[in-house]
Amino acid sequence: MSSAAAEPLTPERILETTEEVLRRFGPTKATVVDVARALGVSHGSVYRHFPSKAALREAVTDRWLAKSVVMLEGIASAPGEAAPSKLESWLEALFEAKRHKAGDDPELFATYTVLLGENSGVVDAHLTELIHQLTRIIGEGVASGTLAAPDVPAAARAVFDATGRFHDPQYVTEWFSPTITSEFEAVVALVIRGLRA
Repeated sequence: MSSAAAEPLTPERILETTEEVLRRFGPTKATVVDVARALGVSHGSVYRHFPSKAALREAVTDRWLAKSVVMLEGIASAPGEAAPSKLESWLEALFEAKRHKAGDDPELFATYTVLLGENSGVVDAHLTELIHQLTRIIGEGVASGTLAAPDVPAAARAVFDATGRFHDPQYVTEWFSPTITSEFEAVVALVIRGLRA
């Protein structure tokens, strides 16, 4: 038995190993048996922590998406920055995070795309959290008088939808176009102009 198997089998250790297995085999070929083999344990040991391959894949995707949510939350809750500037920073950070995930971690990005196709609750929760952060930023702007929106949640949803080309995985092939940055900046400028009080 390997020294890795001597370590306690924790959900976090399983998720880290699952990410490695997904990177190696991709989302369609990676199995729980592959994860167990990499951990030096039986697949039953993995199933004690995650009841199915789908549960394991959702947990690894949730862990992966949470990194972006935490980073974006730092921007959304930062004190002192004017809402228009905070909104611009948040949209830029979201676009960069998605673009980096697609470019730097294509296998896990493929898993995320598979889950989107399955209409996963993990993805729905992720999108809800992102729109909630946008709602708070726009709400701050309305409260301070720097932004105007008669219905803040509707405005947040509209901003999210209007910028979808820069964070929705269906547009991933466009994210590496030589003109994408100027196109992103034009859309964000238009959105912020439209929300200014």
